[in-house]
Amino acid sequence: MLNASIVLYHTPAAEVQKIVRLLRACPEINEIWLIDNSEIMTEAFMFLPATYIFNNKNLGYGRAHNIALEKSLKTTAKYHLVLNSDIEFTPNTITDLVNFMESNPDIGHTMPLVRYPNGNIQYLAKRLPTPFDLFARRFLPKSWTKKRTAHFENHTFYQQPDYKSQLLDVPYLSGCFMFLRCEALHKVGLFDPRFFMYPEDIDLTRRINQHYRTVMYPAVEITHNHTQGSYHSFRLLWIHTTNMIKYFIKWGLKK
Repeated sequence: MLNASIVLYHTPAAEVQKIVRLLRACPEINEIWLIDNSEIMTEAFMFLPATYIFNNKNLGYGRAHNIALEKSLKTTAKYHLVLNSDIEFTPNTITDLVNFMESNPDIGHTMPLVRYPNGNIQYLAKRLPTPFDLFARRFLPKSWTKKRTAHFENHTFYQQPDYKSQLLDVPYLSGCFMFLRCEALHKVGLFDPRFFMYPEDIDLTRRINQHYRTVMYPAVEITHNHTQGSYHSFRLLWIHTTNMIKYFIKWGLKK
């Protein structure tokens, strides 16, 4: 019914063990692939109830997940879950998402409502970005861009008293938890390998959205220990910037 993959890069062993344990508590999940982009192998991962693939180099997020996705599409699985290791959820989360997708064959990709550990919402179901959106969010004071950010992140959706019973159709869903229909991947392809990090989730959601609905399903919730690495590392900021340039070269500046 469902396969899953997690890309690792110097990921703490306890975090990996925890997410594998969570996934194995879900009866719908068959294969789990751990794709390790680290320079040093972690032998303990070989003894987890998952398939451990050591790359011995950092292939990037999308290319590493593609290793598992290519294997997954050769199975009879109807769905594939791409997720980060710092995600927390309950077993019924996966059951609810499978039932939701089974009832909505026009949806190719969904993501649940994502919260920080303190309960605040992470606004990860977004509109397509413009270069100004990305520049403003990173370099301008938040007070200057509050209105534009709220529009980009669809804040008005969450202000509705009944938003939990609705769906949010968007062309951009975060790569931290991508519940993908394999039929859609057969049609549009996998992650674009030209993107090392960051825009690969925008690109894949956008391609799926050309043929299927891509939605945030807020009736189901998960927790994400998000760190925004590019805000704390000049190297990651450079990677983010250069890969977004590649994204806009591919898609153009217009939405």
